[in-house]
Amino acid sequence: MNIKIFIAITATLLCLSNASANTKSILAVGWELWYPYQYHNNQHELVGLDIEIFNKIVKKAGYNIAYTELPWKRHLQYIKMGKMDIAMGASLSKDRTEYAYFTKPYRKEQVKLYVRKGTRQNIILNSLADLSKSNYMIGVEGGYYYGKLYKKLILQAEFRAHISEVIDLEENVKQTLKGHLDGFLVDPVTMRAFVEKYKLFNEFEEHPVEIYQDEIYLMLSKSTMNEDDLARFNDAIESLQQSGELFEINQQWTSLQASKR
Repeated sequence: MNIKIFIAITATLLCLSNASANTKSILAVGWELWYPYQYHNNQHELVGLDIEIFNKIVKKAGYNIAYTELPWKRHLQYIKMGKMDIAMGASLSKDRTEYAYFTKPYRKEQVKLYVRKGTRQNIILNSLADLSKSNYMIGVEGGYYYGKLYKKLILQAEFRAHISEVIDLEENVKQTLKGHLDGFLVDPVTMRAFVEKYKLFNEFEEHPVEIYQDEIYLMLSKSTMNEDDLARFNDAIESLQQSGELFEINQQWTSLQASKR
């Protein structure tokens, strides 16, 4: 083979190899104050459910990262432009897949019905729709998303008559403790943090009725990351799921039974 041709082929292969590998030494990751998923504790450390899980994943995948605080809408724009590499806590949507890779889901987003401890068996609800024909009153927070079914049901006057809308979780907790509400809707991570903060151990329990659940993913910018990076993150997530580590972290942040006493 002509030596010039050999050198040209070798150079081309090296360029292709470099193009398929992410050579960035530090990946830029955005975060936004979203208690208790992403926040600073009293020691000014960045903590939360998403932070703890993501740190595990990125360590397993073998990357170095740098966190930057910025609003979610700007974060998505930076992912699209390639100014940021990764976003946590993302829901999958068709338009986002045009500019970002989505990893395997690393946790679930949930909404549960919480009631006074010891009353769960007395509240007969097999589905959220059953509330319309019941005598129960359930609290919700204005502006909160409770899933497609709730969004559909709340348009019906018969269902709306059993819903009490307030501005925050604290009010729903107070009204339930006073007996004015039979329960309230909230995500388990927020509920766990509230119980810890106000020392309400052994006051509430989850009702088994299904309200809302969806998968949550990591987004990798297609401008700065590639399919090899996606595979490494997916392998890390799968490994942590199989070892039970992700389940343990989720339990620590969501289970009322795991709360300190």
